[in-house]
Amino acid sequence: MSKNIKLFAAVLSAFVIGFSISNMAISDMPSKIAVVDVPQVVSASSQVMALKEEQQAKAKELVTFLEKARKDVAATTDTKKKQSLEEKYTKELNEKRAAIDKNYNEKLSQIDNAISVQIANQAKMNGYDIVLAKGVVLYGGNDITEEVKQAVNTAEKATTVKKPAAKSKKR
Repeated sequence: MSKNIKLFAAVLSAFVIGFSISNMAISDMPSKIAVVDVPQVVSASSQVMALKEEQQAKAKELVTFLEKARKDVAATTDTKKKQSLEEKYTKELNEKRAAIDKNYNEKLSQIDNAISVQIANQAKMNGYDIVLAKGVVLYGGNDITEEVKQAVNTAEKATTVKKPAAKSKKR
């Protein structure tokens, strides 16, 4: 029994010593931490603004479509034709909404990825180990929001300039 206790104490001591050395090694390595105000970066993005405007225009198109559909249905007196028109317009409306939502989600995902890439690039260029959302951090961290906003705007301008050139090559 005494042998088991001594063995257990030796294993436990080795574990504690190993864990302590590991913690000392890790704690000696300072981490550079950055924070980014992501909503501020998103709201400053020209692509996000353009996407919002596009969504508003498409919403107006849907409203116009609905008004036309209501007029057509109201003008029809035959009950069967009225029901058929309602079903037709409902189906069309659902298809249009689905297409708009799909397009919006795809573009939003692309914008989100582009912003994430710029955040990662800024972090790497400035030697940061960790980047956190500013809203999560109570204190500390270097704020790189402005640098990220500038990088996002520069990348968006470069993308905007490249697109017309690519189209002109196809012609």
